[in-house]
Amino acid sequence: MALGACVVFGRAFQLEVIDQDFLAAEGSKRSIRDVTIPAHRGAIVDRRGEPLALSAPVESLWAVPQALLDAPRYVDAVAKLLGRQPDELRKFLQARADRKFVYISDPLSPGEAKRVLSLGAPGVFSDPSYARYYPAGEVAGQVVGFCGRDGTGLEGIEKAQESVLAGKQGSRRVIRDRAGHIVEDNLKFVEAQSGEDVQLTIDLRIQYLAYRELKEAVAEHKAKGGTIVIADSATGDILAIASQPGFNPNNPGERKPPGTRNRAITDLYEPGSTAKPLLVAQALELGLFQPTSTIDTTPGWFKVGALTVRDDHPGGVMDLAKILAKSSNVGAAKIGLTLGPEAVWAGLQRFGIAEPLYTAFPGEANSVLRHYSQWGEIATATASYGYGWSLNALHEVRAYSALANDGLMPHLRLIKNAPPVPPQRAISARTAREVREMLETVVAPGGSATRAAIQGYKVAGKTGTARKLSDNGVYDANRHMALFVGMVPAENPRLVGLVIIDEPSDGRYYGGLAAAPVFASVMQGAARLLQISPEGTHTPDLAPPSLPRAVGGPTMVKVNARTTR
Repeated sequence: MALGACVVFGRAFQLEVIDQDFLAAEGSKRSIRDVTIPAHRGAIVDRRGEPLALSAPVESLWAVPQALLDAPRYVDAVAKLLGRQPDELRKFLQARADRKFVYISDPLSPGEAKRVLSLGAPGVFSDPSYARYYPAGEVAGQVVGFCGRDGTGLEGIEKAQESVLAGKQGSRRVIRDRAGHIVEDNLKFVEAQSGEDVQLTIDLRIQYLAYRELKEAVAEHKAKGGTIVIADSATGDILAIASQPGFNPNNPGERKPPGTRNRAITDLYEPGSTAKPLLVAQALELGLFQPTSTIDTTPGWFKVGALTVRDDHPGGVMDLAKILAKSSNVGAAKIGLTLGPEAVWAGLQRFGIAEPLYTAFPGEANSVLRHYSQWGEIATATASYGYGWSLNALHEVRAYSALANDGLMPHLRLIKNAPPVPPQRAISARTAREVREMLETVVAPGGSATRAAIQGYKVAGKTGTARKLSDNGVYDANRHMALFVGMVPAENPRLVGLVIIDEPSDGRYYGGLAAAPVFASVMQGAARLLQISPEGTHTPDLAPPSLPRAVGGPTMVKVNARTTR
């Protein structure tokens, strides 16, 4: 008996004294847990406070597979409330029977989760979190982007502004019993910190209009895709930016390229004839040409080494305005060769073609412009009418904003509450006005873009029809990009817009036929919405005085008779 007592007391001493710290720690591991408190993700809103991305409270159901399998009658009941087949849920659990944790549902509303939990099924629990909803659906999907299941931004503004939107998770320390139920939760508490809202420069009204018109044009011309950008020429605020094909961020199955790609920011293209006004501006700035200067383009073609430059519509002797109106490649090549490679290259540099845009948008593409020291006569001639170098849509909108803003080139921005960057002088105000007057003839009767005209407004702009390179590096005569870029109203521009229709296959591949009508429709609607007078003298403040907190559930937006959440 004495020996037995010694063994008992010895074992007790070992457990209570020698192994006390180890056993206490092991016990805590099996009962004390730190439960994460999700942070409310900030909203994304447009410049008028309209919600583009919102977070709503949800609960995700999870289970201990073996615990639920040991109570077969509950498997059927849980499956029924979750809209799953009982056999399917049973097989799902059996395949993961060795795990301690598995999700058995997508995020549910608190009410739906409560109905499942009210069954009292063993081993079934819920985790509170927030789900992301996108009220504008596909209309703003490529700009806003989307989040993963864990709430982290994966594309678009959601990814670019992750540190601002995410907030900081909280935590609470709890004690669970052997069944996993919380029996005490007042041990430690760290409050979650909500993320901040992000306000974009986008105007959802104009965004919807631009998206609708672009989508219809791509379908009408049986095109591969398209891009549209509308910006405030004075501030650089991007009011609308959309691409086709698109996607609905509310539908996880649609979150795949190419729909998720914002082509205006991530894709490069050769601008073709839309580069000619930049060349003319440089020629005027250097004083080598005047608006009245003439160039003989007879007979409509021009040999530069092994290259033959051709005009689709030969015009004989033309001044600079007519060269732009008729989009003469011969005239542009002769201007470029007169200026020389360094001056042509420097002219593009004036308009920020080689500068990064710093939009902070994921995948922003940098332009490709070789140094003039690598140019010969052929490269100089082709660069003059928009080949041999490439840029993205925002670069071109920014360059034309300098023409619209009397030579001051603004910094384009998507984030409204980001600190503004002062504009930089690209060309003189006089040169900008002279080029704008020339660009009015492009839209006037006899020009290449009469379909860009807007009743009651003067429009200045330029068409472009650029051939695309094939896989073997040769320009394909059957693949084109139809472009139009312009400004409204021409005398005192307030808006600059660019439309690209990529590979129209219905035979109407010229910029004046495919892209110009889209520009006219969108700009006319935008001018009405913003109350811009034909003289450009009155535009009310586009942004509210303060940023309202976005509240409420998803709104409905109709796109071509399809309703998306």
